[in-house]
Amino acid sequence: MKTNSWRRGLVPAVLIAMLSACSLVPDHERPAPPISSGPWAETVASGESSGVNLEWRDFVTDETLRGLIDQALAENRDLRQTLLDVDAARALYRVQRAERLPTIEAQGAGSRQRLPADLSSTGRAAVQSSYQAGLGLTAFELDLFGRVRSLSEAGLEDYLATEAAAQSARISLVSEVIGAYLVRDGAQRRLALIGRTLLSRESSLELISQRRRVGAATELDYLEAQGLVEQTRADMERTDREFRQAGNALRLLLGSDEPRLPEMPGPVRPLVQNLAAGTPSDLLTSRPDIRAAEHRLRARNANIGAARAAFFPRITLTGLFGTSSAELGDLFGSGQRAWSFAPQITLPIFDGGANRANLDLAETRKDIAVAAYEQTVQSAFREVSDALAATNTLRREEEARRARTETSARALYLAEQRYRAGLDDHLRYLDAQRDDFANQVALIETATERQIALATLFKTLGGGWVKDAGAKPQ
Repeated sequence: MKTNSWRRGLVPAVLIAMLSACSLVPDHERPAPPISSGPWAETVASGESSGVNLEWRDFVTDETLRGLIDQALAENRDLRQTLLDVDAARALYRVQRAERLPTIEAQGAGSRQRLPADLSSTGRAAVQSSYQAGLGLTAFELDLFGRVRSLSEAGLEDYLATEAAAQSARISLVSEVIGAYLVRDGAQRRLALIGRTLLSRESSLELISQRRRVGAATELDYLEAQGLVEQTRADMERTDREFRQAGNALRLLLGSDEPRLPEMPGPVRPLVQNLAAGTPSDLLTSRPDIRAAEHRLRARNANIGAARAAFFPRITLTGLFGTSSAELGDLFGSGQRAWSFAPQITLPIFDGGANRANLDLAETRKDIAVAAYEQTVQSAFREVSDALAATNTLRREEEARRARTETSARALYLAEQRYRAGLDDHLRYLDAQRDDFANQVALIETATERQIALATLFKTLGGGWVKDAGAKPQ
């Protein structure tokens, strides 16, 4: 008898479990990326490191810069807000997931009331008492058509999108710190160059002053040399301003007013110099912003399943199992067991088109998410193409400017020797000084721009933050 009762109870449970497996969520298909692989063909060279899989600590070779990045990742306020948004999204998902499980509560209630004689069954006024205690199940929905599960899946995908956005924020912060460090370092190098140039030009001004006193130089020669000295001093003040402002920008990124910034310029090449773009398919899986867009698309897809389920019946269960008594002292006595079971089924008949409108809204939001995903992919591929073009052209430009600097330095030396020997006038020597200084400044600026372009390429390839993608929150 007990076996048959157990079997009769098992059959409905199995049927409910089978029905609960029903899902009305459309199958997700990743949209085809609206791009071509053109720029990749010309960028991969032997011996290059893959920027897709390279961790930022391997990309940054300067220990001082690594320390600054660590400080920024720990103290930057914008990143801290982003990570708190991830915590909030995780909590919201856990709240949504909890709705898939029944909520069981310990309940206790008591009441006393006086009934007048005309309402009492005995015809006399009486005071009635009722006490109840037990475990209650309140409005638990049997998810027959996957509505609650679809909402839970949407919450999960929204959380994963937020987590991917946080990874993108980390990579962006690493890139911004590298860029600010390089800008400050470039200004520091120019300051050192201008300081050496100022000493050289003051020495030349003294030489011309001596030659002028003996009649070997004109007043025009002296004024031109003096003007060059003053121009150098003005360049120094402007560059010092840029250096200080770059330091302020770096301090803001580091989240501290007193970071340990280097007092001397760092290595000329603090980064890995050769990065390979990999394949277009690598970019689709490595860029956190693309992964975030796809997670948002999956969330909108799951919302369609919830909107479809709203057209079908909804069954909720409410029940109580415990004890009940008219006297508080007898509440837990023998024979006071009580239970109640109140299932409820709701079938939508007329809602003024609300369910149809909600489904249309969910499908439209999915179309919006598809367009946003495609735009994110297009933007990502353009950023990579721009970064590849910048690193390639800046590498060749730096080589050309270095060769130009070597020739202008040699020309300056020869012009100075010829001027001292009286073979050329001061104008030619002056032009050589200006040309050499301009070429050296341009070389420093181009080298800085190339290092910044490498950092930008590293960021656009989605490298820099090795972390398991798609991990579910606990």
